[in-house]
Amino acid sequence: MDVQTRTAGNAEELEKELLWFTDVIKQRMLQKDSSIDVPGLPQPPELDASVSIYANFTHHYQMTAEERLVVLLALLPYIRPQLLDVFFSIDEKLNRGRTEVGGIQGKMHGGFLPTGETALFLIAGNDFFARFECQRLFERDHYFASHNLLKLEVAPAGEPPLSGALTISDELVDYLTRGELRKPDYSRDFPAKLVTTEMEWSDLVLTAATGEQIQELMMWMKHEKTLMQDWGLQKRLKPGYKTLFYGPPGTGKTLTATLLGKKLDRDVYRIALSSVVSKYIGETEKNLDKIFATAENMNCILFFDEADSLFGKRTNVSDAHDRYANQEVSYLLQRIEEFPGVVVLASNFSNNIDDAFMRRFQAVVYFPLPAAEERLAIWQGALADFPAQTDWEINEVASRFELSGGSIMNVIRYASLMALIREVIVFFTRILLMECAGNYRRRGKLFNDYEYTSPGSSVKAGRNWFKSCSQPGAGPVESRA
Repeated sequence: MDVQTRTAGNAEELEKELLWFTDVIKQRMLQKDSSIDVPGLPQPPELDASVSIYANFTHHYQMTAEERLVVLLALLPYIRPQLLDVFFSIDEKLNRGRTEVGGIQGKMHGGFLPTGETALFLIAGNDFFARFECQRLFERDHYFASHNLLKLEVAPAGEPPLSGALTISDELVDYLTRGELRKPDYSRDFPAKLVTTEMEWSDLVLTAATGEQIQELMMWMKHEKTLMQDWGLQKRLKPGYKTLFYGPPGTGKTLTATLLGKKLDRDVYRIALSSVVSKYIGETEKNLDKIFATAENMNCILFFDEADSLFGKRTNVSDAHDRYANQEVSYLLQRIEEFPGVVVLASNFSNNIDDAFMRRFQAVVYFPLPAAEERLAIWQGALADFPAQTDWEINEVASRFELSGGSIMNVIRYASLMALIREVIVFFTRILLMECAGNYRRRGKLFNDYEYTSPGSSVKAGRNWFKSCSQPGAGPVESRA
């Protein structure tokens, strides 16, 4: 079923629902005198689950008429807000709005925004018992809240809880209207960026030990449903997979997570830690809660980069800030443990991670600097389509320079750009070697002279050679280090 078909099916079934909803409103608004009781809800229409995602959604949860009414009420401001304009009507006796319908006015939205009181008014009228029973729809253990479908926002201090706004998740709005999930954009409420790559799984170069652990993670992601549901392990195992990637910068942690998502058709969201951590007490927990709540039904991978800056070891409590910092860590432990999806934490140093975190990881994967064999594979893969013949040169470069994958790509980018600008592709290797040595010097490492042989000539390549390259007449190359 394509997107257009899903959208048309949802529109057709929602029209039936809105006719029913209109009847419910008319019946309740007849209740001019609060002492008059009106009979229960009109019967909702039959929906065909094969026609639309909306109908399938109601069937999946075996929704009661009351639950369907609440979903429609939360959805109306998005699809037909004018149906709620009737709640703006004035009570003739009091010359003011009707208290029993609840509702709030939005900052920019000109229509009526429903609250919990609005839902209870439509469902139960003046029936106390029915009102008390319907309040269960907004409890934490109801699937509305536990599945992050809709909820009551927290009411201002000192005001009744049911005066909180009734809100529906953006993901559910997308499914029940267009029939597809809209990818969330980076925002204050979701400070995470979708990361993608043009590379393929075959381009990934890892050590054998690291590759085996990544395969284990991939197999879990492929077969989690079978293991948890068909084999009954959900009774003993918590859903999802939490893993720590650690190792020096540039060793492929982010790329591996991105390629895992690409291989298994899952979006990967990289968390912007600077937007999560707040100096204000309690704000970090709120930011994290927004991230996990948004991602809960997205079947995505959450990738926390430089995680040690956020998930460091808890400190001894010496003041209020230490106590709240520890509370933030404890809250994060809880949210990671409850999250049903895949969480990847990346760190340069594993010993910076709290022991309580380490116990919650299903895997701890080390990404070391690549050995000569892995470096050669990275060089060859990156230069496979390069216009110059480089095989005989790259063997020597891969052997001599202990660079991470990220550093290798930076060297190739610079050397290629300089050769292109100067229109001297034959000097690519000379520029590349200079940049490799410059990379060493910028990291405080020494580079010793060695014999560098090219077809038909022998060149002394080392500190003296790099120095000579920058001398007049040595060629269109300048030292960058």
